Amino acid sequence: MSSVECLVNIAEIEGRGRSLVASHPLKAGQVLLTDSPILLYSPLPFINPQSHQHHLTPTSSYCNHCFKTLLQSPFSPCPSCSLLFCNTTCLSRASSSSHSPYVCQALSRLQNSSDLLLNHPLERHVQARFLIAAFNLSIVSPPHFQTLLSLQGTVTDNDASNAHFLHSLISAVCPPPSIPSIELTAALLAKDRLNAFGLMEPFNEQLERSVRAYGIYPKASFFNHDCLPNACRFDYVDSAHHNNTDMIVRILHDVPQGREICLSYFPVNLDYSTRQKRLLEDYGFACDCDRCKVEANWSDIDNDKDGDDNNDEEDEVMDEDDEEEEDEDEQMVASGGAENEGTDFPHAYFFVTYMCNVNNCGGTLAPLPPSSATPSNVMECNVCGNLKSNDAI
Repeated sequence: MSSVECLVNIAEIEGRGRSLVASHPLKAGQVLLTDSPILLYSPLPFINPQSHQHHLTPTSSYCNHCFKTLLQSPFSPCPSCSLLFCNTTCLSRASSSSHSPYVCQALSRLQNSSDLLLNHPLERHVQARFLIAAFNLSIVSPPHFQTLLSLQGTVTDNDASNAHFLHSLISAVCPPPSIPSIELTAALLAKDRLNAFGLMEPFNEQLERSVRAYGIYPKASFFNHDCLPNACRFDYVDSAHHNNTDMIVRILHDVPQGREICLSYFPVNLDYSTRQKRLLEDYGFACDCDRCKVEANWSDIDNDKDGDDNNDEEDEVMDEDDEEEEDEDEQMVASGGAENEGTDFPHAYFFVTYMCNVNNCGGTLAPLPPSSATPSNVMECNVCGNLKSNDAI
């Protein structure tokens, strides 16, 4: 596969593997990619690990096919496993795809044998749901299953260890055909770990957001991470009438041909140590982007200052430097920013321009798609959906 879309190509970048690079100059707000999931599954536990209470009940708040918020009854429950669906249309569509008799029987058996996952962490529940969905995919859509297997993901010791328990679990609850090997189970866990995207719950200023569903998006899986991304993803699960689980990726600012297109794998307002910890634990790499290089030095400076409280002269010099850098940042914002490469604060302009300031949001602002050749003056947050003009920023 040489191209994902006409706007980007897949290329090998040293030290980063397969990457997406711009095949043409890209404009701010331009829709780079619209991708549909080949697999969606719920993160809902079969039982609550603390209370041991079943969660597969009619109180579930999302349709288990389209994952829209269930706002009012009547709903359409599956007669066998109690999972809820928006209506009979969603239930009918799911019965030939994501909620086939194979899935329904496996979930029902797990629901009736809650001790199989008793005292296991939530992560194990989520992995079990993924494997049931993946093995079902191999039955209902073999081409999509082969696409899943083609995605990046090297098996780790942890994947192999989890696979032994989960393979035994799935073999006990899933109906024929027979479950593939432990090795394939481990390989699938590795694919999920590196490629799954979370479809988030609706934004609420008072609550921490959690995941309503996980999905495998084959084209979007090629995006690498950067702590100063030049693109961000949008989900319109509750508002879109058709293909509501599609992922839409838009460009934040003008990008020249040949430049790699990157997303941030988490909110960009996380601090350096938190970002590095999550990337290492979840994806197996340490980030050395421009922003991380700068903030790593900040950490060193902070540590030095903590160990030398009496160096007033040095503190005064640093205060003067901070004032000069703030002036430079203001000039950079006023002049429009550019790429900020090679500066001491590569993310100052990014924070001012592309960070949503709504309480408890942490989202990224991207321009609305341009109208013909005219760039949009309105920025949209990919988390809370708030709109604001460039003038306000």
